[in-house]
Amino acid sequence: MDRPSAFGADNLGSNPSEAILQMNKLILTITLIIVSALFTLLITRATSPREIDDISPEIPCEQELMEKSDILWVIPKFNNIPITENTEWCNKILSLNKTLGLHGVRHTFEEFKINRNEEYLNEGISIFEECFGEKPTMFKPPQLKISKNNKELIRNNNLKLKVITNQVFHKVYHCQDTGRFSNKFINRF
Repeated sequence: MDRPSAFGADNLGSNPSEAILQMNKLILTITLIIVSALFTLLITRATSPREIDDISPEIPCEQELMEKSDILWVIPKFNNIPITENTEWCNKILSLNKTLGLHGVRHTFEEFKINRNEEYLNEGISIFEECFGEKPTMFKPPQLKISKNNKELIRNNNLKLKVITNQVFHKVYHCQDTGRFSNKFINRF
């Protein structure tokens, strides 16, 4: 017994040109779907709010990048130095009139892949609130890595969690140009 062909050529009789036509239609359809998805992604990225990660007085950041970004992801205690020690910096960030989010607490490597407790997270929230006069409403873990327990910790503190999908659908810059893709690349795509 003959096995059926993957493209249904067995139903087309012995006409190989019909099988080729069917395969070409399938390839064209798949290509159109991929091109449409990429076009939609580019339009979405072009029209979504721009973001910048790693905002801290301890990390130099181009003023132009901060000004063109809509959301600033702040590290409250980078290098173990609370942002509240620099009230001039806090006021400067507030004067930009941007949406602010919490980007870890100390921004160590995969900081939230390790299970953290309420006290640890609250330290970052308190520093953020003291600097900016309000609690954060959004949280993005450093390197976008977060454990299941920490996801629950974030939700229990009424913070909206932003992870990899956020990076895909938004242009996300990094101070000091340290992201997976360069800021120049992010700006173009």
